[in-house]
Amino acid sequence: MAKINKKYKDKLFRIIFRKKKDLLDLYNAINGTNYKNTKHFSITTLEDVVYMGRKNDLSFIVGNILNLYEHQSSFSPNLPLRGLLYFADLYRSYIEPSKKQLYSEKAFQIPLPQYIVFYNGTQNEPERTELRLSDLFLKTSDNMSPALECTAIMLNINLGHNRELMEKCHLLGEYAYFVALVREYLNTNTDETEAVSRAVDECIKNGVLSEILRKNKAEVIDVILTEWDEEEFREFLKEEAKESGFQEGREAGLTVGRKEGLTVGREEGLTIGREEGIRALIITCQSLHVSKEETLHRITECFSMNEETAKAYIDEFWKI
Repeated sequence: MAKINKKYKDKLFRIIFRKKKDLLDLYNAINGTNYKNTKHFSITTLEDVVYMGRKNDLSFIVGNILNLYEHQSSFSPNLPLRGLLYFADLYRSYIEPSKKQLYSEKAFQIPLPQYIVFYNGTQNEPERTELRLSDLFLKTSDNMSPALECTAIMLNINLGHNRELMEKCHLLGEYAYFVALVREYLNTNTDETEAVSRAVDECIKNGVLSEILRKNKAEVIDVILTEWDEEEFREFLKEEAKESGFQEGREAGLTVGRKEGLTVGREEGLTIGREEGIRALIITCQSLHVSKEETLHRITECFSMNEETAKAYIDEFWKI
């Protein structure tokens, strides 16, 4: 039996809004603008950037505004931090051709950033939520003002929410309807393939995302039905890491550090636990037939290390 890809809504969102015209319509609906000409519309999505095992959604420039659009199936208070990291890469790419001007006396003009998150999970979230990077900063005794800020505007796009936005952007409203229909049929049908196919066929028949679903039917079904379950894989890694002593090593190091007041105790425990966690991740990836290249990506992202160090760990723990 096929498994349901829990990230299918993210991928489907990108399929639906991959045309400039449709993405511009979504931008107009959110901002109350009426741009028609896509000539002044520039896609800036960094296709090779991966955070936490997933690529970013969509980024583009309209006028003087740099937009980052992300789809989320689960709520995370860390969205502003992720947005900051991604915006840093976007601006780095933007200024690269003229980076020498950063040292001139003339102000270097850059587009204004806007970060929109489209939420379509099952939790009951408000219509609109503002998440700020400053809420994640550790508190200081003198209440210093932070030098950085990044605000993520999270919009609930589940069916029945943000009706005005859905009316302005019919494609977004049809997307919400399709996702709701897939959920309904999956909840009432034990055959996932049949449930998804039925939802796709019904939407095509009723004119809901009909053009997109008709042209990309096989791709959409393949996106929803997959043998690769990212969330299940992560849970498996957690269990493997615990069994390999990752959690024990970390907790032991923290306990020693607290009781003895020795930083070295904490650091040694974390180092031992970290290496065991890396070893468990590599062994697990190999057992699931994940390529060395993909394993390398996962190590660098999960443990925040450079590729050279990650390659050394793979060479050490990868079983021939």
